[in-house]
Amino acid sequence: MNILESKIQTLTVFFDPRCSTYSHPGHPERPERVILTVERLSRQQHLPIIWQQPDSVSKTASIRAHHQSYYEALSSSTSDFDEDTPYYPGIHDHALRAAGGALGAMKVALSGKPAFSLMRPPGHHALPERAMGFCYLNSMAIAVLEALRLGAKKVAVIDFDVHHGNGTEAILHGCPGVMFASVHQSPCYPGSGLAHRSPNIFNYPVPTDSMPAVYREAFAEALARLTAFDPDLVGVSAGFDAYRLDPLAQQHLEKDDYHWIGTQIKALSRPVFGVLEGGYSEDLGQLVEAFLLGWCGGSNQGSR
Repeated sequence: MNILESKIQTLTVFFDPRCSTYSHPGHPERPERVILTVERLSRQQHLPIIWQQPDSVSKTASIRAHHQSYYEALSSSTSDFDEDTPYYPGIHDHALRAAGGALGAMKVALSGKPAFSLMRPPGHHALPERAMGFCYLNSMAIAVLEALRLGAKKVAVIDFDVHHGNGTEAILHGCPGVMFASVHQSPCYPGSGLAHRSPNIFNYPVPTDSMPAVYREAFAEALARLTAFDPDLVGVSAGFDAYRLDPLAQQHLEKDDYHWIGTQIKALSRPVFGVLEGGYSEDLGQLVEAFLLGWCGGSNQGSR
């Protein structure tokens, strides 16, 4: 490792191979998303990684974010939740482990080190009372509320998934000591996030078919708002579906744009944890790697 590479921060990545054991024919939220990403991160030599298996999140932590009746229904249901969000055998346990990955990453971040949860299912569309948009439990919201319980005074969430994080917004709206900012395409699923919501929700919709500079500008505005909030912990809902080849949206980000987003996160100089949300192209592993390299101080040249 040369002198420049030695400055790259070691990253803790939470992953459990069981999250790749369920699937639905033709569904874009498929096991290959994490399998291929893990393979790429494991092959490359530019980003030092500590791999860690998450624990399942507890019921107590889950029902801070979700209605208890929904939590119990998730464990007992055998029917699809909506047309986008199928029932899978054991989906309750998969969702608990994904939320556990977010919780584990949050705790590592509280110790001053970067951490990322590379798990599925994603979580940012899950509402207090129901699943939707491929999401069953809201991993980010669960982690934020647990961070407050552990003593964090001010927690900010920034979500750069191309789809608005409506579930995270719904759970965190009005929560003392919390700020939520989302940069997303509009119009696009789920159709929300058109404006700020007092007192702590800030939405930055980007028009369909925008150039990367427009998405970057919106992200910079959201980050400036976050910096003014002056949090002692930052959660990043990292979605990679604003990529130009992603099948579920109409944006034009490239790998270099995700590396740039990572560098902006690093420049916050605050404890940060990240959680995988969306991203459905075949290039997801490259995009995640570029983002993580930017966040940890590595050059994008290493991810060619």
